[in-house]
Amino acid sequence: MTTLKAPHRSIVSLALPKTVPALISYAEQVVKAMTNNPSFPNPTPTLATITQAIDDLQAAEAAALSRLKGAVQARNDKRSALVKLLETLKTYIQNVADTNNETAPTVIKSAGLAVRKSPTRKPHVFTVKEGTISGSVKLSTPSAGARSCYLWQYSADGGKTWVDVPGTVQAKTTVAGLPAGTTVQFRYRAIIKGGQGDWSAPVAFLVK
Repeated sequence: MTTLKAPHRSIVSLALPKTVPALISYAEQVVKAMTNNPSFPNPTPTLATITQAIDDLQAAEAAALSRLKGAVQARNDKRSALVKLLETLKTYIQNVADTNNETAPTVIKSAGLAVRKSPTRKPHVFTVKEGTISGSVKLSTPSAGARSCYLWQYSADGGKTWVDVPGTVQAKTTVAGLPAGTTVQFRYRAIIKGGQGDWSAPVAFLVK
């Protein structure tokens, strides 16, 4: 059975600045980048609406700096209104980007926004490690899912013959009684609902 890997989805990153002047500048850059941008024929909300919200926030910020009574709260309300519009615009940009995964990063960046970085994770592969006592090793492999079990084997003659190790319901086991100072190969296969997988590629390990 062949499992198709889902295509990577590019996610829009809306990195809103904390200060009002920086937020205004950020929003202006987004509007500029999206104006007459063929990738975004019908922005939601409209760029005119966002531009008006930017102007309103600029005026409210000037009033707040003059320390007029109630101006700070009014400024905060205008800031919240602009942020809400930008978040709605982010959803629109994401929907456009989702129509084509291959061009999504370019489309997102053309709107003046960034693509969220995916966390890098080391792939979990079949591993063989030294055991707690001489002549033992620890085997582990990625889980094949719920209700799976695992068969294990080792070969001390370069893969000519294989010795069965007791199966487990966990994706790990310990093999003991191996000849110390020799290179032994190990492999496994997962038994899942509906059948069993192929034997994995052997992993050679010097037993100590």
